Amino acid sequence: MELPVFVVDAFTSVPLSGNPAAVCLLGQDLAEEMHQKIAAEMNLSETAFVRTLSPMDDFSSATQFGLRWFTPSREVALCGHATLATAAILHSLGNTNARLAFHTLSGELAAWHEGDHIALDLPLNPTEPLQEKDEFKKLIQVAVGEMSVQDVRYSPGTCKLLIRLSDVYTRQDLERLPIDPGSLLRTERASGSPDVMGVIVTLRGCGGDRIDFYSRYFAPWVGINEDPVTGSAHTVLASYWSKELGKQELTARQCSPRGGELQLSLQQQQHGRVSVSGQSRIVLRGSLHL
Repeated sequence: MELPVFVVDAFTSVPLSGNPAAVCLLGQDLAEEMHQKIAAEMNLSETAFVRTLSPMDDFSSATQFGLRWFTPSREVALCGHATLATAAILHSLGNTNARLAFHTLSGELAAWHEGDHIALDLPLNPTEPLQEKDEFKKLIQVAVGEMSVQDVRYSPGTCKLLIRLSDVYTRQDLERLPIDPGSLLRTERASGSPDVMGVIVTLRGCGGDRIDFYSRYFAPWVGINEDPVTGSAHTVLASYWSKELGKQELTARQCSPRGGELQLSLQQQQHGRVSVSGQSRIVLRGSLHL
């Protein structure tokens, strides 16, 4: 069996930056266990597997697709950057449909072009204050050490913990933060506390900066130490920062070593949805021989 495979750097206009995702085109059925084996072989934060929904369809003309995402260790319910990467590959194959729909574990997700950006319609994931402030005390301390924390929230829909640093800090402070993913993974949480599958550390943009907020994202619980640029985390961040800043249109920067930029738009006509858009670059085309 030969499968077309691509690597796309998402949420960037510069090759070898942003968040790389592998995209596999499934023209035929693939054994269930092979999805995970291929994702482990690709060894990127996520590998996307896309298929047409009808044998009569092809990748260059269809508008509806099935889409799944796998980390090197497990399947995940939502991955924004690998969805953007998939849309970029379909467009490169000549698919010029105005709107593409992906059927996923998170429901139907749409993608479309906005100039040189690809926009994704994703579910907005609200945060809630913690009932007990000590539930994640050890985890917060391991994550940010002695840095001053302004707010802590939990997103039950994504099992992500959001830690907002004090406004006295800068982007450079966040970039220098020496988080140890292994220590996060080993940290014991209070009995009965909610599950955590990822930690977002975020910071408000400085005055006069075109960036509304900065973030970093760590998910060793799903095999990702630090994710370069994370679409799913921004479904949480968009919900939080839109309320904090009183804005529906936001510009975000995830300041991992690779880094990337995202445009966020809360959709007025579809409550509970957010448009996440960014650029992408295809950096590898090849085949898997199985």
